[in-house]
Amino acid sequence: MLEMTPITIEDKTFIAVTLKLPKTNFMAVTSEKGYIMCGALDVALFNENKALLERKIVAGRALGVRTIDQLLEAPLESITKEAEALGVTVGMKGKDALLKMV
Repeated sequence: MLEMTPITIEDKTFIAVTLKLPKTNFMAVTSEKGYIMCGALDVALFNENKALLERKIVAGRALGVRTIDQLLEAPLESITKEAEALGVTVGMKGKDALLKMV
């Protein structure tokens, strides 16, 4: 099942996406400029692949999360170079990173 839900953080609206898969969930929360998501995101690929670097993808990954609420509260384990350029840092809570991506 696919769920898309608007969420509000400090008067800013984001879209939370959850895809329920067998034995796991795929989750992401997106803004106008970027997104955070569960461990399925391969940040290293975005930071090392020339074609993907040219796209300037703004993203961060949190590990061990099973719900959108956990994703928002979890510290980011890795981020893209473009997210770092916006002031996102490793260890920052997901919701704080999203506020830098508006």
